Amino acid sequence: MPDLSQLRDTLDAIGQSHILASFDGLRPDQQRSLLEQLRGLDLCALPGLIAAYVTSPPCVAMPDDIQPAPYYPNDPASAFRSWDRDHFRAAGEALLRAGKVACFTVAGGQGTRLGYEGPKGCYPAGAVTGRPLFQFFAEAIAKTGKKYGKMPPWYIMTSPLNHESTVAYFEAHEYFGLSRDGVSFFPQGVMPSFDIATGRVLMASCERIATNPDGHGGSLKALSVSGALADMKARGVEHISYFQVDNPIVRVADPVFLGLHAAAPDSSGEMSSKMLAKAYAEEKLGMFCLGDGKLQIIEYSDLPMERQRERLEDGRLRFLAGSPAIHILSVAFVEKVNADPKYALPYHRAEKKVPCIDPATGEAIEPESPNGVKLERFVFDAIVLAERSIVYEADRVEEFAPIKNAEGTDSPQTSREIQTLRAARWLGSVGVEVPWLEGTDAEGNGCKRPDCTIELSPLTGVEAADLCGACAGLEIARGSRCVI
Repeated sequence: MPDLSQLRDTLDAIGQSHILASFDGLRPDQQRSLLEQLRGLDLCALPGLIAAYVTSPPCVAMPDDIQPAPYYPNDPASAFRSWDRDHFRAAGEALLRAGKVACFTVAGGQGTRLGYEGPKGCYPAGAVTGRPLFQFFAEAIAKTGKKYGKMPPWYIMTSPLNHESTVAYFEAHEYFGLSRDGVSFFPQGVMPSFDIATGRVLMASCERIATNPDGHGGSLKALSVSGALADMKARGVEHISYFQVDNPIVRVADPVFLGLHAAAPDSSGEMSSKMLAKAYAEEKLGMFCLGDGKLQIIEYSDLPMERQRERLEDGRLRFLAGSPAIHILSVAFVEKVNADPKYALPYHRAEKKVPCIDPATGEAIEPESPNGVKLERFVFDAIVLAERSIVYEADRVEEFAPIKNAEGTDSPQTSREIQTLRAARWLGSVGVEVPWLEGTDAEGNGCKRPDCTIELSPLTGVEAADLCGACAGLEIARGSRCVI
């Protein structure tokens, strides 16, 4: 147990003495728990954080010369920018064969918004079988390992809230066929939640500080402190394929993207990103931009809407490149970000309703309006720290079917529809006839959709070419529900 007198003096000096107000009346185990939380906080940094982000909300500084970011288009023969896909694919495949790539899933969330109790990665996402999100990724990693002769290790960042239940889920499902030695779990860090008016640390109870996860940007620190980076280096891993847990059709290790990241002349091989062409100006995606000579992501809430609505002569949006939060980072780059304080990522402020207690009385408080400030870091803020960063365009149907909302856009229903459409595309490319229905989209334009529901296991294929031979003689009836 640390010197309590010294700790009390420190907390008193920074205006946080209330944290230990009830300490003497706690049981020994409760005292140990509270002290353990305090050990995890940089107490000397709190006054600066509170001044910068809590009591005086920061102003977002926009670069004066903000411009759309350049990117590698999905079509390598595009008049916009042509490039040699086969060359970069070969470079990426060489990295996979050499065991230089690890997969990294940010999976700290719960399925609460979906009406699901449990880690979001356990959510049933398959269009027909309801296979969980974690199983999609596990099977895609297994297929990638089989194709290239080297199984990429998989690192999963949980949160303190779902860490134990996530590990238990993998145990119960025997790691979905993967080697236990190849799957690692570690929880992300947390930040204290602050009173919006005073900046005092909120208390969840007399023995527990109110905390919140430190954001997906905290993953870079968590990779280091957990020992994951050291483990990667011991395995010979040089590059990390980063993706979030809500997208069942994400390419867990895309050889073309890896090749561009590692070998493109305008890439330093430190941090690269995928983009999606925004469907419409108001779509809530952060945008890749150039500002002050550096590639960066500007949040949709920060770039004025009149700028977001600007169009080119051909009618396309000028600020077209939206972020689906898919990146590749080098192990050396993550080490650099962690080693030097000048590379520390900024915090982002969010005003939230935080249940807490009155530390003077111990009375529970259930706020009806935002009473707290939560601070978190975003991984995309690391892009500006890379010497030269590149962006590669992904096809929505090929790679993006997220499950974020219970209904509407990015819901289980839209994910199932995209899963089916992608499978139908792939099957058609290898000669399998798929029944289609003619119809119209939300804008009244003519379109067609598969007249069936298809769930494609990643073990069958992680790209269309994998289906050659595997689906010979397959017949799909109208209205059928197929698992391939």
